[in-house]
Formats: sequence, C-alpha cells, structure tokens
Amino acid sequence: MLYATELMGAAAYDSNSNYVGRVREFFVEPADQPNRVSHFLISRGRFQPLVARYNQVSSVAPGRIDLNVSERALDAYQPNEAWLAVRKDLLDQQIIDTSGRKVVRVNDVDLAEFRTNGNIELRIAQVDVGLPGAFRRLLQGVAPTNLVRRLQSRLPQRSIRWEFVNLIEPDPLRRVKLRITHEKLEDLHPADLAEMMEELSAAERQGIIASLDEETAASVLAELDERLTTQIVEKLDPEKAADIIEEMAPDAAADLLADLPKETSQELLEEMPNEEAAEVRELLAFDPSTAGGMMNTEFAFVSESESRDAVLSWLRTQEFNLEQLDTIVLVDKLGHFAGTAPVARMLLAVPEQLMSELKTEPLVFITADASEKDVFELFDKYNLRMLTVLDSDNRPIGTITVDDVVSRLVNS
Repeated sequence: MLYATELMGAAAYDSNSNYVGRVREFFVEPADQPNRVSHFLISRGRFQPLVARYNQVSSVAPGRIDLNVSERALDAYQPNEAWLAVRKDLLDQQIIDTSGRKVVRVNDVDLAEFRTNGNIELRIAQVDVGLPGAFRRLLQGVAPTNLVRRLQSRLPQRSIRWEFVNLIEPDPLRRVKLRITHEKLEDLHPADLAEMMEELSAAERQGIIASLDEETAASVLAELDERLTTQIVEKLDPEKAADIIEEMAPDAAADLLADLPKETSQELLEEMPNEEAAEVRELLAFDPSTAGGMMNTEFAFVSESESRDAVLSWLRTQEFNLEQLDTIVLVDKLGHFAGTAPVARMLLAVPEQLMSELKTEPLVFITADASEKDVFELFDKYNLRMLTVLDSDNRPIGTITVDDVVSRLVNS
C-alpha cells in the first residue's frame, strides 16, 4: 500500500534514468475508471509542466516514480476539468461516508498497486480520515518514510473504502463533468442525508440537492430545517425546483411554498403541472395551524361496499407511499365518510369480505377548520396513526398521519 502523501513531491525519472521533475499532482479520470490514477503531473523549475499517463509508469515507490518512456514522449500538461485531482479535490476536503452516514475530512489517500502489461497502475483503495493520515501529512518531508510508517502504525486506523465515498462538489460545472458520485447518496435514508447536510456550507448543500434525482431531493427537503429548505429552493433553477416540489406530498409542498416569498411561490406553481399545482393551491388556502393546513390530499379511499379482494387488486395498480399506507378511508354510496379500515385487518380478512365489515370503531374524524390542538388531542386520545379530514358536506378531503403530527410538534 502506498499513500498519496508519499508520492506528492516524488522524483520522476524517464526510461534513460534522466531526472524529469517532481510529481505535483495526480489525477483520476472518472469517466474511464472511477479509481485508477490516470495521469501524473510532473514539473521542474520554470519548464512547462508535463503529464505522464498511467501506462507510461513502470514502477512507483515512496519518493520516486520511474517511467517507461523518455521525457520527450510526455505530453505538455493541459488542465482538464473532467479529471479528479487527488491533492486539490480530495486531501483536506469534506466527503460523505455513505457507509457510516456521516461527514468526514480526508487526511490521506491509500493507493493499491496493480501490475498490468509490465507497468504499474495505482488505484484508490480507500481514504484515510483518521490520525495516521494526519500524522503522515505532518511529517511529510521531515522524517524518513520508514520511520513515519513505523510510528503511524501504532495509531488507531480509520479509513473509508473508496466505493463508500461521495464527494461534495458545490460547483455545478465540476459536478456535471466529474460524475464522481457513486450513486450512494440516493441509498441513504433522507433523514440521515438531511442531518449530514446541516453540517455543510450553503454551497455544499446546493451541490448535493442538485446532484440528487427529484424524488430523493424532495424527500430530503422534507426532512431539512424549514429555514435551510427555503434557502436551497430559492437558489435553485425554477424549473428544477418545481420538478422537486412536484415529487413532494401536497401538504409538504404547501408548507414549503408558504415559507417562500409570494413571487417565488407563484413562479414555482406556474412551473408545476396544473393538477399538482391545483392541489397545492387548495392547501395554501387553509390556515397552516388548522387541520386543513396539516392534511395531505393524497390518500386511499374506496367504497365500503367493495370486497376486500377487489380493493387489494385496485391498490396494486396505484402509486401510494407504501411506508405510510396503513389505513384505507371508506365512503358510502353518496361519497360521505363512512369510516376507516386498517390494511393489517384487510390482509387477515377473507377475499369476499366487505370493507364495511372491516372498519374500526369509533368513527373518528375532524373538520378542515379545526385547530391543530384538536388534532393533537384526537391522536393522543385514540392512539391514532391516521386521522381523516372532512369538508362541510361530510366528504373526506385529506388525511393527517402520525408523521405530520410529530413533525409539527418537533418544529413548534
């Protein structure tokens, strides 16, 4: 195993043993190989910096690199934004450890050697985020490599495998060109990612949201502090912001838009599809401190005269949030509220059993103009997981889940 700090400043010699210069940087070309060191930047005094490709390297050791070509075969260095610079883009930079679900700082980079076609390839194996890497950085060029290695071996190791690393790239152009992310952020729970983002700068938060797909970004924004959420959305391109808000539950989208300046909110609503925008506008008409302001208009409701098997077949064709779908709202033949049926009770029922036979007692509901205090009291009294909201004609227009109540209590 070699370390990046041992190669920075290493002397480079060509195939004729002539001194070429010192290694000042090395690069990874993510579009080609996500972890292979593809190019070495070599400079000497006032001469034009040169770049050696990975297949022009015959051997590598701490403090020295030997090439298999003459100096004349090397290309003049031209900056390339599609390359990841190990010193500039990794060392001392904050990264997200997607395995440990935390933000850490890189102290060094561990490189594994592979012999290919008689040459040596270096590949990033892991990043060092512990004391050994910081120790090597401190003593780089001060003490002999062997001594540094002996001393740092006594320190507790703390490394992250490269496949679990996600770079935080705030620059939009760099983010598009590098394509460094290992697509691991989208596998994190939105609450974990939101918690990590709160530790980052505003530019870094923007970079992460911009790198996520709209559905994941929507889930993360719903978990973030309201102040940070509005800051992020205000700085996004309106079209991108509207696409993200479209993926949010209508109640979460309405809460977010209500916190934005009126002009911004209106602009985003105009960017959204008519149906989704209409739902959000309807919720924005309610006082946020009422049941109508808390409810979500996307919920499952069926006729109480339907059979259990028919309802399950219908549910399979819908796109409800399965993590929150534990109760079905029932209506009578006039569309009036008739009760609720837990999904668990449905699963244990026989196929032909009617939904009216599965509803829970007592019949608990609330009107849209009721206060949030009334909502809290009903959830507490009946130990509810979901509460149906009715209009003045006794028709269900939304539901409030226990998640909505917890979020409101935490943020109040």
